[in-house]
Amino acid sequence: MPVKNRFAEMQPEITAWRRDLHENPEILFETHRTSAVVAEKLQEFGCDEIVTGIGRTGVVGVIKGKSDSAGKVIGLRADMDALPIHEQTGLEYASKTDGAMHACGHDGHTAMLLGAAKYLAETRNFDGTVVVIFQPAEEGGGGGKEMCDDGMMDRWNIQEVYGMHNWPGKPTGSFAIRPGAFFAATDQFDVTLEGHGGHAAKPHETVDTTVMAAQTVMTLQTIASRNADPVDQIVVSVTSFETSSKAFNVIPQRVQIKGTVRTMSGEMRDLAEKRIKEICSGVAATFGGTADVTYHRGYPVMVNSEEQTQFAADVARSVSGECEDADLVMGGEDFAFMLEERPGAYILVGNGDTAMVHHPEYNFNDEAIPAGCSWWAEIVEQRMPAA
Repeated sequence: MPVKNRFAEMQPEITAWRRDLHENPEILFETHRTSAVVAEKLQEFGCDEIVTGIGRTGVVGVIKGKSDSAGKVIGLRADMDALPIHEQTGLEYASKTDGAMHACGHDGHTAMLLGAAKYLAETRNFDGTVVVIFQPAEEGGGGGKEMCDDGMMDRWNIQEVYGMHNWPGKPTGSFAIRPGAFFAATDQFDVTLEGHGGHAAKPHETVDTTVMAAQTVMTLQTIASRNADPVDQIVVSVTSFETSSKAFNVIPQRVQIKGTVRTMSGEMRDLAEKRIKEICSGVAATFGGTADVTYHRGYPVMVNSEEQTQFAADVARSVSGECEDADLVMGGEDFAFMLEERPGAYILVGNGDTAMVHHPEYNFNDEAIPAGCSWWAEIVEQRMPAA
């Protein structure tokens, strides 16, 4: 395809952008250098409007087509932030910031959308307007929500929005997608169990929070095994267990446990929150103690719209020849907030045989760049064909 050929020509340039971003990772909303690089390049490309500071450090660029007969506006979104991980790739362009790394490929996402923006600003072979969205703080900060809360969708009259994520283990440049619920809601819980501490040699004089907490951890597993319908998806994981005493001969006064809940529906989300509170309070009372439970709702379920998903899959097939049906993903994705405001779709692009995302040896595969850029550009040109 002409678009794929153009991006093959641009690949060395886009790869250089990507590797520069990889060398200089920034976490959450602290994407100051990254945002400045993005804004500078959008200016070079000749975008019609560039706005910074949306969602704190987000960047938005506007590209108008050759015509605008129907007033159609499509948003394309990439995430910019890195992870608090120490890189172990040994690459010549490895992170220069200790304790920060692009271990999820957001450097690749940003570079691919910049490549698509350059092409679209050059050719403008579409009827309507494209809004390119560069978002901070996907990795737990909810940057997508902050950009929406800043009025991004209404300000530019965005009518549909599309996102993309690289996926290790799938052939490089291939695609996969599914309609409906795709990525899970991600919630957290924090429980403080209070008892009565004392000497480990006199357990009868205490209310033992260690035993109480151990029983709580095991009982929480019954939410998935005995409360949820077996055909529904739910994960309840206790990931931290910390006592108030580290001594070998002291029964601690309190224990704190933390964990995460992953669900694919509002009903399962409500059930998990209700049962976690009931179980923690009930088990604590059984032992003569108390439980203070904080349940925090994080990213919602990410739901792909039916029509836009079919279109996104058709575009993917036009680029790479095929588009697989993707599996459900129990990880979270804050593009969910944008899909709550506008119809759209989120697709996976294959990253080849690399370490999985969030691993210290992960690296974005630059050979995926032409396919990813082509998908962005074709979304625009096929959804808003030139008049």
